Amino acid sequence: MAGQIPQRFIDDLLGRVDVVEVVGERVQLKKAGRNYSGLCPFHQEKTPSFTVSADKQFYHCFGCGANGNALRFLMEYDKLPFPEAVEQLAGRLGIEVPREGADDPRAQQREKKRKEGVNLLELAASFYRERLKMQEGQSAQRYLSGRGLSDDVIKTYGIGYAPAVWEALKQHLSERGIGEPVQVEYGLLIHREDTGRTYDRFRDRVMFPIRDLRGRTIAFGGRVMGDDQPKYLNSPETPVFHKGRELYGLYEARQASSKLEQLVMVEGYMDVVALAQYGIHNAVATLGTATTEDHLTRLFRLVSRVVFCFDGDRAGRQAASRALETALPQMIDGREARFLFLPEGDDPDTLVRREGTKAFQDRVTCAMPLSEFLFEQAAQGRDLKTVEGRERFASQVLEALNKVPEGMLKSLLLESLAQRSGLAQEQLKVLLEKRAQSSQRALSRGDVSHGQAEQGEVDPASSAMSGAVLAAPAQTSRSRSRALSPVGRIVQLLLHEPNLVATLPEQMEWLPEDDDAPLCRELIELLKAGRYRSPQVVLAHFQGSQQGQALAAFAKRELLIPKADREAELKGLVEHLQYVQRQRSPQEEYTALLAQERAGQKLDKEQRQRLASLVMELAQRQ
Repeated sequence: MAGQIPQRFIDDLLGRVDVVEVVGERVQLKKAGRNYSGLCPFHQEKTPSFTVSADKQFYHCFGCGANGNALRFLMEYDKLPFPEAVEQLAGRLGIEVPREGADDPRAQQREKKRKEGVNLLELAASFYRERLKMQEGQSAQRYLSGRGLSDDVIKTYGIGYAPAVWEALKQHLSERGIGEPVQVEYGLLIHREDTGRTYDRFRDRVMFPIRDLRGRTIAFGGRVMGDDQPKYLNSPETPVFHKGRELYGLYEARQASSKLEQLVMVEGYMDVVALAQYGIHNAVATLGTATTEDHLTRLFRLVSRVVFCFDGDRAGRQAASRALETALPQMIDGREARFLFLPEGDDPDTLVRREGTKAFQDRVTCAMPLSEFLFEQAAQGRDLKTVEGRERFASQVLEALNKVPEGMLKSLLLESLAQRSGLAQEQLKVLLEKRAQSSQRALSRGDVSHGQAEQGEVDPASSAMSGAVLAAPAQTSRSRSRALSPVGRIVQLLLHEPNLVATLPEQMEWLPEDDDAPLCRELIELLKAGRYRSPQVVLAHFQGSQQGQALAAFAKRELLIPKADREAELKGLVEHLQYVQRQRSPQEEYTALLAQERAGQKLDKEQRQRLASLVMELAQRQ
């Protein structure tokens, strides 16, 4: 739901949950006087230095300094963004998370529609599960039995069966008062424009419910049991389902283990389920799409290592190359990606049945590191004994390194490239810097489409291989190539020094309606409501959103002024904007006040009086 989580709710929530229980579910704790102690989950240690206080509802590690309350622990340990951590704590108590601004009729309508959609999909999932148990589901039962799936695995993944008739689900839902337009909107029915007829999208298929991180059904995948096409059929994009972000099996993997260390990315539902049947519960699958940045962002929030599992044929290698391209910008220090290629003709389902659990896990352990796959790709078809071959090899690797964030991994890759190519490491650094500068010049010239500029990517037409500017997260070309606007500078100051929000005027009439204003307004409201004092927690709150990407770009830019002068600069910027506002024409002032009101910002008494007088003044001029 849109809107901020009220601070009073967060305070009440933290007062009702027990940090000892939350931490104890993930860390083995022992009573030590009035506190509890255990091995710190945030760094390697042999002697416990991690304590949890039931009295203070606080944890602290004397070894690495990690500390915080139950909410902070979930964010750090489970790698959850702020809103999801709050949702998880609230879920323990069985309470809904309220949102400020929820009295907005449009927000209420959106949330009501979302809940109706989720409830509708849960009804459909229940219908499919029941049909699997009936006479009409015997063919699906035989199919699943033939694939070696136990009743426990079928139940865990909620597998069902869509009957081989045209309107079974439609009739079932319609009898429960659910209209056909809603069923069409959420991908359960197909509407034919030529005849006006609607019928079930899924028929005579084994059904796999796709669940979000809270276990709610948001879509379906259906698999045929014979040779019909398509073999797999997924739900279309709906208000609750976006296949470029969701992963099949992620909810079940998290349920199976609270301490996931790695996730294995496979290609299909049956691969995930078959591996679970053999005791491998950390596999997930994309939903008919290539791996996206959103997929990896979600995975790396949960684990530090992702193993891509592909068929060993040409198509598998091509898919792996695309996954490598997507993974490179995500490889900050502490993250790891590996590539597992199966024997040609095998998939995880057939291989684990033939070789068994241990052999498959050994293959995962021995999967090719990202670095080796990168060098292997660059070396393909090139004779590294020749000068020309080494030049092309080094050039392709440098293009890839242009995408990798600054850090230890990038330095080690550069060192390894020097050894493999015979070029001096310092020379390679110079070449890499030139490529980065070339990318920046392309951005500043505007040689980037709008969508690519948002991601910080060079137009492939102007470069042999598109690459992100060194060490920078996604940000617009404007923020890279030009000085910040006054409002942008205020965002930057508040992000680096959240406590400065206390110096701002109570009302925000000084804030002009420029490109950075919505982000600035949302940041100020958050800081005032949440009393955040850490830039990391602020970034965590917005993580995974467009605002989060923009704030990450601001965070990368250094303030370049002493800490003692930052408050004075902020006040000076606000005074400048107030002066500019006073110089506006009546029409501009009227438009700004109207926009503020329409954006949901309540006008104070003085502003309402000024708006009324402006209406009269402008009417007299006409």
